[in-house]
Amino acid sequence: MRSGFVAVAGRPNVGKSTLVNALVGEKIAIVSAIPHTTRRRIFGVANGDDWQLVLVDLPGFQRPIDALTHRMQRTVDQSFDDIDLVLFVVDCRGRIGAGDRFIARRVFALGKPVIIVVNKVDRLKPAHVVTQMKAAATLGDFHALHPVSAKTRDGVDELRDDLVSLLPEGEPHFPREMATDQSTTERIEEIVREKALQLTREEVPHALTVQLDELEEGRVRAFILVETESQKGILVGKKGATVREIGTRARPEIEALLGGKVFLELVVKVRPKWRRDERTLERLGL
Repeated sequence: MRSGFVAVAGRPNVGKSTLVNALVGEKIAIVSAIPHTTRRRIFGVANGDDWQLVLVDLPGFQRPIDALTHRMQRTVDQSFDDIDLVLFVVDCRGRIGAGDRFIARRVFALGKPVIIVVNKVDRLKPAHVVTQMKAAATLGDFHALHPVSAKTRDGVDELRDDLVSLLPEGEPHFPREMATDQSTTERIEEIVREKALQLTREEVPHALTVQLDELEEGRVRAFILVETESQKGILVGKKGATVREIGTRARPEIEALLGGKVFLELVVKVRPKWRRDERTLERLGL
């Protein structure tokens, strides 16, 4: 049996969570176009007949600006302690530059095998993909370099086979029926947050979080927390239109997760400066 942990590293918004979902084979991490969507460390578990691949989805590397982002970066740093290899993701549609090289210095210094993924190759001309792969190849002494589209799953199976080949021999770390270490509460909170991110822009997505208040048979109640009254007004929307739309988008995924119909109630609340308050972040599990 092969079993091990793979840290998924890269700049914000390069498609790390989408890639983790593709490798696991189901959605276990929310995705959006907003940088720093991933705030916690998430384990995604993929199983084969004689292997278990545990993907460690991490927040993107960043320069901390408040208590929340300090905790996110600390999570990234600490998560490299007990991993077996690194999946280093770069964006084929963006410039491979200083930010990628900074992360490369960190991950290649671990002394673990590193696989570089050039993600988002779909709808790009082959010549552009080749150019980006050549740029990625200069980042360090990698084990392999894979062009992939996590969105369309092109190259994902080949990447998974390569990752599995590098896993050490050992017993599974999670039961085979588990796809993630997240609790049901955390998954519901993240589903609601994902839908709120889809409907907001500028500062609002970074200032919001979700806290589950009630989870009973057929009923879910959650608070969407923001920092100012103006942000609350944006999330509520005219005559409650925006928060209703968040609920409309979130309900089908929550029902699929819970296995039945639910009444979903969302309440927008103001919690000033929650991103800067260590006790609040601790209570929210961030």
